[in-house]
Formats: sequence, structure tokens, C-alpha cells
Amino acid sequence: MAGPPPRSGDAEWKGDLQSGEGRLVVGNKAYEGNYSFKSRFEEGEGTNPEELIAAAHASCFSMALSNMLAGHGHDVQSVRTSARVHMRMGDEGPSVSRIDLRTEGRVPGISQEHFAKHAEEAKAGCPISKALAAVPEITLDAKLLD
Repeated sequence: MAGPPPRSGDAEWKGDLQSGEGRLVVGNKAYEGNYSFKSRFEEGEGTNPEELIAAAHASCFSMALSNMLAGHGHDVQSVRTSARVHMRMGDEGPSVSRIDLRTEGRVPGISQEHFAKHAEEAKAGCPISKALAAVPEITLDAKLLD
């Protein structure tokens, strides 16, 4: 069975690491932005690869959980997820050390326990979670809203 078409992103970096600058494009210009050393390792303007990973993980997880809940016959009003990507500086350079997922769902007629169970299944099964398997820790806080 063929999957969806390949997805793309493009980036260009000009200059050295500290003073250089980059520009990136997601997909067919769905998002265009600047990135720099300051936006990645400090608090400068622009985006960075870790924010893009966070957005990809949050969106994939929300879709996966919603699909899983609907597949079990639940009426999903909404699933909202935020992801925080943590970096650490190690002997071999920077690495992604942890991702914290926080999801809130509006799904009438199910319990918090049932929602949390499906959230754990979605965390294990979403394609971006699978792609990020090398991250040492991915936490999940799943909350069912009234």
C-alpha cells in the first residue's frame, strides 16, 4: 500500500555558527522563517529545529489520539497538544534529551483513565514519536476536560 507523497522542508545557512543566519521553508511555503544561533541556543528572534520538532510532534500526536479515540467509537470534540523539546549540552555536543507532551481532550462519555490509556497508545504509535525513538525520555501528561 502506497503512503502519502514525501513531505519537504528546505533550509539555507550562511556564515559561521555564531554570527551566521539561516532561512527555512516548510512544505510548499506553509511556513517560512529565519533561524540563528541566538534563536536556537539563546532567546533570539526566529525559530529553530527544536521548535519545528515540537510542532511536528504535537500535531502528529493530536491527530493520532483523535483517530484512535474515534476508532473506538468516541465523539472527539477536540484534542490539543503542546510539546516541549529539551536540549542538553554534552561531551559530544548538543542533543535532544527529553520531550514533554501535554494533551487535553474534550471527549464526552469517557473516563480520565480511558483517555490516558489511549493517549499512551497514541504516544507509542504516532509516526513522529516513532521517528524520535532515539530521544531518551518522552513524557506525557494527558488530561480529559469537561
